[in-house]
Amino acid sequence: MQGARPAGDLTPELLRSPVWHDRQVQSAGIPLYDVPLVTVGGGLGSFTLVDVLRIQGVAAGALRVLSSRDAPWQSWEYLTRVSQLPAGERIRSDAGARPDNIWGFPSYALHEAWQDKSVKLLWQVLTEPILSDFFSPRAATVFETVRREADRISYWQMLSKGQVRMVRRRAGGGYFTVLTPPPGTSATKRVVMRSQYVHLAVGYPGLKFLADLQQFRETHNDYHRVVNAYEPHEHVYETLKSRPGVVVVRGAGIVASRVLQRLMDDRERYGLQTQIVHMFRTFVTGVHGSGPWMRRKGGDGWAYQAFTLPKSAFGGQLKAQFRRAGPERRAALSKAVGGTTTPRLRRWQEQMRRGRAGGWYHPFQAVVDRVEPTPDGRLVSLTRSDDGRLGRYTSDFIIDCTGLEADMPEHRVLADLLEYGGARRNGAGRLAVGEHFEVLGAESEGGMLYASGAAAAGNHFPAVDSFLGMQTAALDIAADLARRGFCSRLGPVRSAGQWIRWMRGRPL
Repeated sequence: MQGARPAGDLTPELLRSPVWHDRQVQSAGIPLYDVPLVTVGGGLGSFTLVDVLRIQGVAAGALRVLSSRDAPWQSWEYLTRVSQLPAGERIRSDAGARPDNIWGFPSYALHEAWQDKSVKLLWQVLTEPILSDFFSPRAATVFETVRREADRISYWQMLSKGQVRMVRRRAGGGYFTVLTPPPGTSATKRVVMRSQYVHLAVGYPGLKFLADLQQFRETHNDYHRVVNAYEPHEHVYETLKSRPGVVVVRGAGIVASRVLQRLMDDRERYGLQTQIVHMFRTFVTGVHGSGPWMRRKGGDGWAYQAFTLPKSAFGGQLKAQFRRAGPERRAALSKAVGGTTTPRLRRWQEQMRRGRAGGWYHPFQAVVDRVEPTPDGRLVSLTRSDDGRLGRYTSDFIIDCTGLEADMPEHRVLADLLEYGGARRNGAGRLAVGEHFEVLGAESEGGMLYASGAAAAGNHFPAVDSFLGMQTAALDIAADLARRGFCSRLGPVRSAGQWIRWMRGRPL
């Protein structure tokens, strides 16, 4: 019958009810599957949690990963590749931050040195950052090692493909997680996982565009000349190989530095005549910070930092300060240590020096008021600087390197959780979580909802959106689950034994 609701779909009663009874789900004809713990996302955040829980003795059948991804590294691999960090390039991560290895030993540096039969990598680690740049692993190394660990812990057995629609509390305790399976794989439109515990690691909702660029794209339907660094834009580099051109780069973080290096590498490798106009919203001229203990190197427009946050944020004084701080102090600390930064790599610095001296790399501070098309099919950026001067810059392409969208209402699951699940925002606009990454306000009569990764930023742990941060969150969540009787504790004896199994590649 036309307009009839598909079999096994959400009813109006379910959609408007913050707490569901079993009979409501059954009356809707939606199949119910029981599993003690569900993790939503299926990226590296989900992977690190199930890895820790498997190491702590939880059976694969007690865990379920709900994801639209085929592999835990899939989204991250896509984003690194399109933002000019292909598999063979080195990422911005510490040698000991291994998603596949909760012990961090052997480090990625030792792993690659053994694999490549290279003493040079060991020397780099021993002399960083005084005589050498900080070591960071190749992206391909991360993919390969995570695949190996996924095989070892039976990750593929725990994976259920589909799009998660929502998480609702269950009357009597626990949660219902609604999954829309891929077309043709289920007799009903939805299936529901009934669990005592749920973990969210959903990443970023989507791309973030600067307002003037978004307006230009929508007004002129031009997604070819104005691109985001996190979307496929190889056509920009290929076009510049065929003819001289001008590119405007906007942004001052790691992605902007990688896009610049790609443009400069191509210019040198192929003898191109590409002109690069680099617009900084904030132009850093030197060492800066809020005090003598909060100083960061900078220059030529950039704020320099080896990793996303100072190392003390991962396990030192800064981490302790965040844990003790109240909301206002935590917000101030976040502002002081956060912001847009990039590593100061020697080769890239030399390329920029040559570009400035040769007159083909033009960095400056400016705010863009709007972008307009020209009659000959090019782009004009109309700008103003801090001193009030107006500018007009014509280019063939604009590459937006300003980052990913992190606003929770843009993500369907998080938006539903805020409206119906009892969750609330913290001072940074993300989910407010407790010391074990439990989502405050979303408890369900003995059941618990946890969150890690980007959705949990701005709380007691500043480095949550990183490899090491995801593992720290996973260990804290697992410790809370052990306290609740869900799994065994990871004591020193078990940890040592599991490390030996990991080293030998023994399956769990």
